[in-house]
This record gives sequence, C-alpha cells and structure tokens, in this order.
Amino acid sequence: MREEKVPAVYILASKRYGTLYIGVTSDLCSRVAAHKEGKIPGFTRDYGVKSLVWYEFLDTMEDAIKREKQLKEWQRNWKIELIERLNPTWRDLFEEACGAWLE
Repeated sequence: MREEKVPAVYILASKRYGTLYIGVTSDLCSRVAAHKEGKIPGFTRDYGVKSLVWYEFLDTMEDAIKREKQLKEWQRNWKIELIERLNPTWRDLFEEACGAWLE
C-alpha cells in the first residue's frame, strides 16, 4: 500500500455474490477500516458490507469520481465480472492492500 493519500475507487461486498457497495476515497485503508469497524453510518453498516473485493487507484480525485459514477451505472453482472478478473475467489483484499498501513 502507498503511504501517501491516493484517490481510489473500491468495491465492498457482504459475501461472495452478495450485496455490493462502490465508493471513492483519497485514503483507501482508512476508509475501508472505518467500514469494517462500522464507523460509517448508512448502507454498508446496515447491510454488513465490509469485505474489500476490488479497488483501483487513479491519478486524480476527479478521475476517481468519474470512475465511481461509471461503475455505479454498470449492470450488476458487469461489476461481478470486474471483481472476478482481479479476485476470482472474492477474498478480502484489505490486508493485502493495507498490510503496511496496519503495522
């Protein structure tokens, strides 16, 4: 994981083929940790959506917001295909992406 803040789009899931959430942030590890700890009220907390199954870093926050909006318009099966290209078993990528941040 990068030390500096970097714009990112991410997808969280409640389980394999479960409820999906798409978000954008400048600090992926802090944001996903907050979702996991239930610190962000709303959809992800209400539906138990805590597993980081896909993420993408972008150059600017403007690009990240555009990508987030694009993904939110996609059909569900396209989102699933996107996840499975990077993460076919739907494992939680949080430790892999944020291991250095956790230390």
